[in-house]
Amino acid sequence: MERLPTHPGERPHGSDASPGPARTAPPTPPPPATAAVDARGIVTEWSEGARQLLGYPPSEVVGQPAARLLADDAGTAGAAALRDAAGRERWSGTVALRHRDGRRLRRELLAHRRTADGPVTEWLVVSAVTGTPEGQTPAGTPEGEAAGGGTPGSEAAGSGTFGSGTPRGEAAGSGRLGEWAFRQAPCVMAVFDADLRLVRANAGMEQVLSLTEDQMRGLRLPEIVPHPVSDETEAKMRRVLEGGGPQQLRAGAGPAGTGANDGWSTSLVPLEDPAGHVRAVCLAAHQRLQEHLARQRMLLLSEASARIGTTADSGRTAQELADIAVPGLADFAAVDLLDAPRHGGAPSPAAPARPLAATRTAVRSVLDDGPAASTAGTKTLYPALSPVARCLAQGHGALYDAADPDLLRWARQDPGAARLLGSTTHSVMVVPMRAHGATLGVALFGRHRHAEPFEADDLWLAEELTAKAAVSIHTSRRDSREHTSTMTLQRSLLPQTLPDQGALDIATRYLPAGTRAGVGGDWFDVIPLSGARVALVVGDVVGHGIRASATMGRLRTAVRTLADVDLPPDELLTHLDDLVLHLSADESGTDDTAESAGGIGTTCLYAVYDPVSRRCALARAGHPPPAAVTPDGAVRFLDVPAGPPLGLGGLPFETFETELPEGSLLALYTDGLLAARDHDIDEALDKMFAALARPAKTLDTVCDRVLTAMLTHRPDDDIALLVARTRVLHADRVAAWDLASDPAVVARARKHATEQLTAWGLDDAAFITELTVSELVTNAIRYGRPPIQLRLIHEDSTLTCEVFDSSSTAPHMRRARTFDEGGRGLLLVGQLARRWGTRHALTGKTVWAEQSLSPG
Repeated sequence: MERLPTHPGERPHGSDASPGPARTAPPTPPPPATAAVDARGIVTEWSEGARQLLGYPPSEVVGQPAARLLADDAGTAGAAALRDAAGRERWSGTVALRHRDGRRLRRELLAHRRTADGPVTEWLVVSAVTGTPEGQTPAGTPEGEAAGGGTPGSEAAGSGTFGSGTPRGEAAGSGRLGEWAFRQAPCVMAVFDADLRLVRANAGMEQVLSLTEDQMRGLRLPEIVPHPVSDETEAKMRRVLEGGGPQQLRAGAGPAGTGANDGWSTSLVPLEDPAGHVRAVCLAAHQRLQEHLARQRMLLLSEASARIGTTADSGRTAQELADIAVPGLADFAAVDLLDAPRHGGAPSPAAPARPLAATRTAVRSVLDDGPAASTAGTKTLYPALSPVARCLAQGHGALYDAADPDLLRWARQDPGAARLLGSTTHSVMVVPMRAHGATLGVALFGRHRHAEPFEADDLWLAEELTAKAAVSIHTSRRDSREHTSTMTLQRSLLPQTLPDQGALDIATRYLPAGTRAGVGGDWFDVIPLSGARVALVVGDVVGHGIRASATMGRLRTAVRTLADVDLPPDELLTHLDDLVLHLSADESGTDDTAESAGGIGTTCLYAVYDPVSRRCALARAGHPPPAAVTPDGAVRFLDVPAGPPLGLGGLPFETFETELPEGSLLALYTDGLLAARDHDIDEALDKMFAALARPAKTLDTVCDRVLTAMLTHRPDDDIALLVARTRVLHADRVAAWDLASDPAVVARARKHATEQLTAWGLDDAAFITELTVSELVTNAIRYGRPPIQLRLIHEDSTLTCEVFDSSSTAPHMRRARTFDEGGRGLLLVGQLARRWGTRHALTGKTVWAEQSLSPG
């Protein structure tokens, strides 16, 4: 190979050849022409080399469209070049340019996409050789000599040895062997001159950078590969030129957009002339491939443990798999989840007979318009004999190259597969996603930028990554199904709407737990009772999940049943305690002892409010006490005796009674409201009291204030909150008469009722009311004991007729036989009234009947 020239006319050292004609040193090459063009096509930078190339000073180019520099008839080609460059990190090609004096120059351009300090993306365009008018040879090139080449038998530019003493005319064997050795060396080699511009590059350099020697000649390394590693390498090359001796780097610069290649060891060696002067730098890079790949795979697998499965969202987990695989393992990745996951044991060796439907859940590519750039969420149908269907049936992954017949047939059958694989993809992996005997989907990986095809170790790594994602997706789906089922059950067992009643204004809130423990068994209820009274219930079943929700539903049904017979609060909780003991005994033989207590430990608060007397009776079983707010804003806990939780048995419950002024607030809640992580119980109570004491127009506002003040995050336990404001039925809505135990008083009772209905403007209800009063008073006189009292209660849409007597004997409805003279009264009452029943007290009973006043 020819050494670098030293001074004009100098002959190669040690040559015996006859001196030929004096050769002048080649002129100093002009600096490379560089320019920057932003995304709008406007020139933003213009170098001195660009001025020498096209003759335009910066003032005439910067800020102007770059299209003005194209030859008139090259606009279409230029536009095509721009379209070809879209979505890439680097572009190269020949473009016809227009010189300032009108000449046409065909130029080989190299363009790199780069991002400035802001969000603007621009292109750095580089050209290294002097412009050539079309149809001419480069200036200074002798006739018959190719540009950059040489005549036969002469020292070709760039061929021969640097600093060699080989005489001209010597047998060409050693020179050719040296050239072949340089070109075909199994490592990357390049030579940079004293200006650190590339003058030679071997085939390894061309392959690694995907550029030809002609495209790189005359360019500095940062212009070939804009990257900090290139800047560092050039700085060390300059140190070599300055006499710093050989230099070493632990990385090499890869193609534009791929950054540094850490698997390379780069050496920079000075090239000296016979006099010992450093005239150039040789770059040699060796790849520590297997060691590097093994370390990278282990690092990627370790990183996947932290990055895959961070949420319970299947789509997010699939995207995390694609993100971890690209670019560390593949150039593109696509994750498709089956629309109907296949469950079973060992996979079948045969492919399915029908196509498989899947949803493209995640995609990732190193290029914006890469093979996997299809939109996530699209439907995919895999043919029965496709590689994907075969791998899913066999249950293990497979490697394919671009020439594989199965892959080619699949691409011909499925346009989506052809788009996915792309024309540049040379290696593909198909890996099924399996977990706990279920096939959830498939992951596809491909390479088009990596020169190396996938190998067995890559398939092992892909299967490990895919298995991590599959387990996470399977677990999240199972948990999601269980959580959805539990939430559906819980919501169905809670009141869907609040009943229509006139005793209380009510607002409620229910918040499920935000932890993996799942939904608990908290519940609330509002139960209308006879005599315009209303029962309020709040309870908390121990445990979480479907069993806790089912137990809650059973207890809520039991409370409503016991409330319908008008039991006092303490007696109702006693019967409920017995029920929990029975449930526990029924479930004592199950395996899941943690969740089979049948409700043992459940807490409950039961309250009954009477709008006529304004009295509230309460009892609680291990539940937090309710808070009461008087109309003047004073907040206190009601001193309800703390009974034991349900299911312990043998301990009594006590009823507490208090009178509440009209407009008072009652707040019933479960203990999840007070179990906040970021404050203690006293601070929680202060916050709740402050929120309840603030005036508010609506009870919904009160509920929201309480939850906002108490919670800074999703609760660890379920929360049920019920807030009620008391109303009062004043004396003008209630009428009562004491009656003698004499059959003659029945007519007088009917008259009292008719007159009161006229006063209330309810004449339309007189017929049913008279019949009801007549029957109930007659039964009290005939079967009861004095004193006897008749009471009418007028609510907005309900009229209640009550008859009290001191006997404990309750009437029973029966069907009268044909010739019976009695027994039809209660049957008529039951048919005409909306509902009727008997309410027992410590002494005596009250028989009542309600009729609706609405038009329906």
